[in-house]
Amino acid sequence: MSYDRTERISQNGNDEKTAFPGIYAAASAVAQGVLESVQALAGTTYCKGVQISELAKWAKEYGCWFEITQLGEFVDRGSENEVYLSDDNKTVFKLNDFRYSEDNLTAFFDRLEAHNHYFCECAYELIGFAENRDHKVCAVLKQIFIASLREATEQEIWEELERLGFYAQLDGAYFSNGSYDIFDALPNNVLMGVDGRLYFIDTIIFKSSQSGFDVYCSLSPRFSK
Repeated sequence: MSYDRTERISQNGNDEKTAFPGIYAAASAVAQGVLESVQALAGTTYCKGVQISELAKWAKEYGCWFEITQLGEFVDRGSENEVYLSDDNKTVFKLNDFRYSEDNLTAFFDRLEAHNHYFCECAYELIGFAENRDHKVCAVLKQIFIASLREATEQEIWEELERLGFYAQLDGAYFSNGSYDIFDALPNNVLMGVDGRLYFIDTIIFKSSQSGFDVYCSLSPRFSK
């Protein structure tokens, strides 16, 4: 496949064009290159497995492949993430298995940008790739550890999302502002910080044009198959 895997890597780890920390620009360029090549050769956008394989090769070549022993203590497993806490208790690392990217990884990279736009106080940084405990290749996402008093209540979540311009759809099954739809905005994914602010640490975001509700229902363990 003829795509450039190096030209967008910033020397200081921060791509000025996207203002997104870490290796986001370079990794998304690898994934986009695979997508464009597969579309040209086969006329399909289904290339998720090829993208993941190429990203693993790229990460090992460019020094951003991790072993899970480097990430700290395993603390939790969600629908798409394995969660590790750093030894100094200041950083959370999440191994995302791309569950909610159905055909290709476009939705995954879109989600990172959208999350960091709307919830910048608990932004994700893509720092590399690794195999999780099930030996699946995952993105390694770095997030600040949030000191919290408790989980947020459903009412607090609804009020905060409305303040941000997101309104409940289907009696709260998800929230939308017309451009993006937010799923999994549930108490266990939203924390009340010690500073009295809400932190949406782990939601699922789709562009409103991507039929996110159907994708979410088909892939989320919250729904029976």
